[in-house]
Amino acid sequence: MPQYHRAWLPGGTWFFTLALLERRGEPLLVQHIGLLREAVAHVRATHPFEIHAWVVLPEHMHCIITLPEGDTDFALRWRLIKARFSRGVPSDQRLSASHRKRGERAIWQRRYWEHMIRDEVDWENHMNYVHFNPVKHGLVRAAHEWPYSTFHKFVERGWYQKDWGVSESCRIIANKPSHRMGKHNPRAISARP
Repeated sequence: MPQYHRAWLPGGTWFFTLALLERRGEPLLVQHIGLLREAVAHVRATHPFEIHAWVVLPEHMHCIITLPEGDTDFALRWRLIKARFSRGVPSDQRLSASHRKRGERAIWQRRYWEHMIRDEVDWENHMNYVHFNPVKHGLVRAAHEWPYSTFHKFVERGWYQKDWGVSESCRIIANKPSHRMGKHNPRAISARP
């Protein structure tokens, strides 16, 4: 069995991808967007984290978050978000023996992708990746057309132009404030995905 090694940086900034078990199934995440937002808000109330960017697609989502100073436990947050969301959706999916044994609903993939953001360039690249993802997957022609994204908050703040995200050659506009990693980030968004 492969050995998974996660990096743990107290107060770090992270990029995550979480996916449903069935990537070609129903558009469960957008069908139940209110439930997902409630699950995220509930967990943030008890286990705080800052949201920098978030996009929810039909069967997966990407986000960039920062944990509080001294905190490394993003795994707990994802476990709680996934569990709260799973309890709220209809329970008509098939369960494998492995899922029944673990008491799982078989909605989410067990693992997720995480990447620790290292610097300003890395942060900007992942911000662009998050916001361009609906275009990449052919769901819309431009980033502003996708409703389940923090992209709209960045347009309001002048960090992206509304017509950004029509092609992969787009970049965040130059007059954005400098990103500060960790707890002092003034650009953390408390907006909903």
